[in-house]
Amino acid sequence: MCGILALIGTPWRDDAPAALAALARRGPDDRDLVEQGEALLGHTRLSVIDIAGGHQPMFSPDRRLSIVFNGEIYNFRELRAQLESLGYGFRTRSDTEVLLHGYDAWGEELPLRLDGMFAFVVWDAVRRTAFAARDRLGIKPLFYSATRGLALASTLAPFFRLRGFPRRLDHEALRDYLAFQAVLAPHTILRDVRELPPASWLRYDADRGTLDLGRYWDIPLPAQDAPTQDELVAQVDAALRRSVARQLVADVPLGAFLSGGLDSSLVVHYMAEAGARPLKTFSMRFTQAGFDESPHALAVAQQYATEHHVIDAPAIGAEELLGALRALDQPLADPAYVTTAVLARWTRSHVTVALSGDGGDELFGGYARFLDEEGNHPDNTLRRLLRAMLARGLAPGALLRRSLAGQELLLYRKVELGPWDMSRKSLKTYLAADAWRECRPQATLDLWQDLIRRFGGKMNTDALMRADLWTYLSENCLAKTDRASMAHGLEVRVPLLSNEVLDAVLPLPARVHFSGRQGKLLLQQLGRKYLPETVWNRPKHGFSVPLTDYFNGQWSTVCNDYMARCRDLAPFLDHRAVARLWRKARAGRGSRRLAYTFFVLLAWIEQHPLQS
Repeated sequence: MCGILALIGTPWRDDAPAALAALARRGPDDRDLVEQGEALLGHTRLSVIDIAGGHQPMFSPDRRLSIVFNGEIYNFRELRAQLESLGYGFRTRSDTEVLLHGYDAWGEELPLRLDGMFAFVVWDAVRRTAFAARDRLGIKPLFYSATRGLALASTLAPFFRLRGFPRRLDHEALRDYLAFQAVLAPHTILRDVRELPPASWLRYDADRGTLDLGRYWDIPLPAQDAPTQDELVAQVDAALRRSVARQLVADVPLGAFLSGGLDSSLVVHYMAEAGARPLKTFSMRFTQAGFDESPHALAVAQQYATEHHVIDAPAIGAEELLGALRALDQPLADPAYVTTAVLARWTRSHVTVALSGDGGDELFGGYARFLDEEGNHPDNTLRRLLRAMLARGLAPGALLRRSLAGQELLLYRKVELGPWDMSRKSLKTYLAADAWRECRPQATLDLWQDLIRRFGGKMNTDALMRADLWTYLSENCLAKTDRASMAHGLEVRVPLLSNEVLDAVLPLPARVHFSGRQGKLLLQQLGRKYLPETVWNRPKHGFSVPLTDYFNGQWSTVCNDYMARCRDLAPFLDHRAVARLWRKARAGRGSRRLAYTFFVLLAWIEQHPLQS
């Protein structure tokens, strides 16, 4: 796991060392910056496989091709065997060299052959072209700017180290952040930088100065038929077993996050079954009722005789909170980010690689909201009448939600703020006039609507589950885990999202994951087969923080301070509306999640001033 940087024909060559240094935490073991004609390739390495031989940037024997790569390729041994049969020789045991030769052999079809989490850039010094790609679900990030030449990096952080690089606020990214608590690709908080979406590639021609983008994989539509339930359970069991076993390859200490939930507990089961020794597991213990799962994690650890480590969730004070938020490359308002960062820092003191259960809820139907289909909310005369009254100003805007039906209602529920002027979710309420005009509020839900159309046009369970993969999972959950772990040089692998598991599960109709209102049916049946009853026979928990307690406790002073300085820090916001929301949230009458969203933005922007 690493940090990558590429500058091709840009005016920022002298700033490359500083830009690369911004990625030091992602790769604490090795760092190099190499010139290849007009291309500068930089790499910071967290050494996991072939510690001695996997140095980057890496070059082909004739030095025509060079590569920087972040991630792990789990089928690299099979690909290496194929390449050897084609006559390629290898000097290392690394998956990086497999990518390098693979690009030479298969060109831009290479991403289709990869099972792993990855973002990489290949520079062809003869053709003077760059090719980059990102994994199917966006486990690993990749940012780029083609404003002056081409600049690519693992995160936004290097762009802030390029002197003279524009720091203009992307108002559409601001809109998405306030709506979803995360910036959605391809936008970033910087107008002149884009994030390569999941399952996408990028090609840059230095001679022509042209940039082409494309997608190499799509989320499949559900099949109409499915095997029997017993056959499905066996199919998923086999896919998970192979996926976890394949992801145990490492030349450094390896462990697992063990929350006590179904997903992470199954990962530990398959690790133990594959013979992982010593099997080290890590969990966090909370004092607040409704947040603590540590007894269930302990039951799993005892069943598999793991070397179990438990950390008490700290009373996260102001400095620890601000330190975690300021380390973000762009705002992310998932409250679990801070606790994940604490867990990652502590886990890193024991191991270099940790497996997690991320993705289980999204892939296997873990959220009740997936069952809230548009057909559950048919239109009727009363709703139509109320909409007509609202349009004429004859009814209060607070009644907007009650007037909505079908897709409109579900889309309204998707966001904290949106394009509804007459509503408590009015984005316009919280933005200065210029920012409101620039943010294109009517496009707030375009990505969601585009994905729904791609998956059949109706917001049913099948479409809702699939749309989540390239929105909430990729831009919130996986971004949270990547930033929290890599800030401490910890590699986190997600075996529930391997190609093998995706290929086994995504073609299935959503109904196979539910029994009445109970989701994750396939994983539940595996849990009953393998895990202690305390894991699978209880309500679902989330990994978060009690915001109400923190707002009125250890975060009170620091939050008050930032809210009071809102006008100076973020002139694109309506500071009066933000202050009203903060007072209501502390009193339990306003959206705590939205209040936290504004606080994170203000804390982050103090360290990263933008031009609005």
